[in-house]
Amino acid sequence: MHEASYTCGECGEEIVVPIDLSAGASQQYVEDCPVCCRANVIRVEIDPDGEAHAWGELE
Repeated sequence: MHEASYTCGECGEEIVVPIDLSAGASQQYVEDCPVCCRANVIRVEIDPDGEAHAWGELE
């Protein structure tokens, strides 16, 4: 299973998320922070080596 992490734009916590490589090299979805419950837009980019990079910003 692949994982990446992002920092919540509200509370600053680092959140680890599972990555579905079959969903494409560029992904975007909304997820509520499990700590403060604020919605974050999560963006994921997968590089040619299969390494996933994620970042989030408040919705």
